[in-house]
Amino acid sequence: METNEHISADDLPDEFDARDQWKQCPSIAEIRDQSNCGSCWAVAAAETMSDRACIASNGNVKVDISATDLMACCKTCGNGCDGGYPTAAWQFWARTGLVTGGNYQSQGCEPYPFAPCEHHINGSLPACAAATAKTPACAKQCQSGYATSYTQDKHFGAKAYTVSKNEEAIRKEIFTNGPVEADFTVYEDFLSYTSGVYQHTTGKSLGGHAVRILGWGTESGTPYWLIANSWNADWGDKGYFKMIRGKNDCGIEAGINAGTPK
Repeated sequence: METNEHISADDLPDEFDARDQWKQCPSIAEIRDQSNCGSCWAVAAAETMSDRACIASNGNVKVDISATDLMACCKTCGNGCDGGYPTAAWQFWARTGLVTGGNYQSQGCEPYPFAPCEHHINGSLPACAAATAKTPACAKQCQSGYATSYTQDKHFGAKAYTVSKNEEAIRKEIFTNGPVEADFTVYEDFLSYTSGVYQHTTGKSLGGHAVRILGWGTESGTPYWLIANSWNADWGDKGYFKMIRGKNDCGIEAGINAGTPK
């Protein structure tokens, strides 16, 4: 892990996109789909761990960490498809390790078990079912035909940590070590986002949601975070959204989790 104490605010660029900074890491440009399962905490963690494994290895380790293994097997993380705790997810990665597995019917040891669906929009996929999917069992077994055993497929974190809610500290962390996982409160007006810089204005709270912050910039004078959602590429701006930066809107800067790979 690179430390960022030597970086001053003046060293940070006005705009930053991890997809451009680390082009050798394809996971950074991937958008996952949590389907009708409240696994955002695990999906965003797995995505961010995948990015960081690649970045730390200078592109030599290209993996999709399995959100399935995380939500099914981490008993201290919460309730799988019924929500969980990002901080515990990162600690589990460092303590127990996680196997590979990306989106539905993808490669890897344990890919995602639920098919993509449309989240709050009309599109080519079926709408996500109203009923929450049942959390998969902790199988500790790779899908048939996968060449590596579950134990051999594990990837470990060396350290898990939280980042202070200081906006500059978050930018330094992303600039130095890669994307971070964030959680925030979703309000009704977020669901219909398509473009621009989101900030909460209307509607009631719908609960917590975890996402992956991969950069920042300014649009029409408004500073923003560049964020990947887990509602597939049909939602929002091809799966991404921009959210106002520096105001801790909806708590986006107060719950930042990250870690370094082993």
